[in-house]
Amino acid sequence: FDLPVVVKTCRFGYDGKGQAVIRNANEVETVWRQLASDNLIVESFVNFTREVSLISVRDKAGNMVFYPLVENVHQEGILRSSTAPYQDAKLQQLAQDYAAKIMQKLNYVGVMTIEFFQVGEQLLVNEIAPRVHNSGHWTIEGAETSQFANHIRAIAGIPLGSTEPIGFSYMHNCIGDMPAMNGCMQIPGLYYHAYNKAPRDKRKVGHITIVAKDSKTLQDSKAELLKKI
Repeated sequence: FDLPVVVKTCRFGYDGKGQAVIRNANEVETVWRQLASDNLIVESFVNFTREVSLISVRDKAGNMVFYPLVENVHQEGILRSSTAPYQDAKLQQLAQDYAAKIMQKLNYVGVMTIEFFQVGEQLLVNEIAPRVHNSGHWTIEGAETSQFANHIRAIAGIPLGSTEPIGFSYMHNCIGDMPAMNGCMQIPGLYYHAYNKAPRDKRKVGHITIVAKDSKTLQDSKAELLKKI
């Protein structure tokens, strides 16, 4: 590959851990020592327009439902925020087609999430997560049926619930520590989820979701939240 490239460990990589970018040949030795593994994946660097993900569900009978695409923002390999729905009918259908083929081929049951790089009108798969996913946490308040409820429905043989969004949602991951609850809870439509984890650098310790009736209200509430954290 031409540089830059992304180098990843084959196991135990998450939230920016176990990966590095090599931008010039002088960084090869440094990255080799940093990752400390002789089992590595090297990927070409993708200049993408945005990152999106699709939360999909398949039950034992093969029935499938799909949530709307979510636009994600990452920093240092860690998901920082998700906004739903990302409204692009063509990309929505393309993502659903990919997910359906994968789930059918694997005879998969439960929630599966696929993260994509959008490159023009193409979707390139970046990650397949065979589970409920951080970018779907907005569904707890922002969809008629949450990803967690639909996962249980799928594996228990209960009919799958509606994946329709309830308005517009913004999910913000709290990294390192949680902002003060009292200040945040003044924002209408805000939901505060603390995981009761000890504060630590680059650790996800909770998330905050805002659900609004329209995109303008959501953007205003998001801006107010970002001032407080």
